[in-house]
Amino acid sequence: MSAERRFRPEQLAIYLVTDPALCATQGLEETVMAAVRGGVTLVQLRDKHASDAELIAIARRLKTLLDGSGVPLVINDRVEVALAAEVDGVHLGQGDGDVGEARRLLGEQAIIGLSVQNHTQLDKLDRAALDYLGLGPVFATSTKSDHATPLGLSGLARLVSASPLPNVAIGGLKAEHAAQVRASGADGMAVVSAICGQPDPQAATQVLVKEWAVSHSHEYRVTSRPVPLDHRQKPGFGGYLKLTAYNSKL
Repeated sequence: MSAERRFRPEQLAIYLVTDPALCATQGLEETVMAAVRGGVTLVQLRDKHASDAELIAIARRLKTLLDGSGVPLVINDRVEVALAAEVDGVHLGQGDGDVGEARRLLGEQAIIGLSVQNHTQLDKLDRAALDYLGLGPVFATSTKSDHATPLGLSGLARLVSASPLPNVAIGGLKAEHAAQVRASGADGMAVVSAICGQPDPQAATQVLVKEWAVSHSHEYRVTSRPVPLDHRQKPGFGGYLKLTAYNSKL
């Protein structure tokens, strides 16, 4: 088996983080597969309350359903669950274990991500063991009660500019934030409630995919100069993130 890393930055584009409570109405598996049909590019299975045995069983079912879709499945926090379920990788928080040990256990082909909230954490990265970073939270979110202080859009842009690895923004993000997130330089946006718990998860995902693609069809630049009336100006943390759109086909 080749030891070459399988991760690609484009897999971060529309990143689904599951929430068991929000997915309860539609069903977790049904929600995930609807999101995959809608164009989700990566799925993170997150359930803080399930036992390891329960999470392994869920992960194995999802892995079977996702087989052949090209959409990777990673587990939130629990390396042992990822190893037992033989999924594509793991996403770790700052207090969820050593990323080097996770790489040793899961192997070179595994996808390993790490949550980062500030520049101090960036300075301490084990870059060789990681594939990507989850940057945030951008906004406050009810799906993670113990989150750090929100960065805001301008704070996200500063963290992205300092990031040595591909990265995905997370925290309270919706479809209407796609252009601002892309303007920050992030490789993707991670969402929870924007898909989980929606009446039609497939349609909700398609909206996210469309907004991300539309933001890519223009070159959005962060600018500090005066913004003309036909340009966008969105509030960010501690100031304004000003986005000027340029048609990339001109």
